[in-house]
Amino acid sequence: MADSSAEFANVTNLRAEALGEPGQRTFRVLVDSSNSSAVIWLEKEQLFQLALALNQLLANLSEESGGPGVPEQAEESSPVHVEFKVGKLVLGHDNAKDKIVIDAHDLESGEDAPPTVRVWSDKVQVTAFTEEALREVAGGRPICPLCRGPIDPTGHQCPRSNGHWLEVIEGL
Repeated sequence: MADSSAEFANVTNLRAEALGEPGQRTFRVLVDSSNSSAVIWLEKEQLFQLALALNQLLANLSEESGGPGVPEQAEESSPVHVEFKVGKLVLGHDNAKDKIVIDAHDLESGEDAPPTVRVWSDKVQVTAFTEEALREVAGGRPICPLCRGPIDPTGHQCPRSNGHWLEVIEGL
């Protein structure tokens, strides 16, 4: 793997977060280590697909992968604080360290550029992250039972009702 701009080897916090009101939300992944942090902005669908891919990766890993007592990697001693909008995500697993690797590439970086951030995380952190990410994605606007489109707080003009009836579904 190519060298990354910021490497998070000893992750203390890996979280998914949605900001704003349903229908107007923005999504981000927060990564913290002992001396560094990263804010990775992404689209709702990107967060959803990341969570699904991580769940699939976790399901495919054997329980015997890796070994106990693998030493933690050393991070750079100088603090790093990175914030960017993601263009590409790459996932992997290091059997020797029993760590899951998430490479996040800045939207504005070139196709062959190294990842902007590389995150090394254990299975427990990744499992908690995927559960949180799926909750955040699902916490949006309710879905119309007829057209499967989102219902705004002000109501919903459902195309399945031929667009002539303003359908307001309460309790969804």
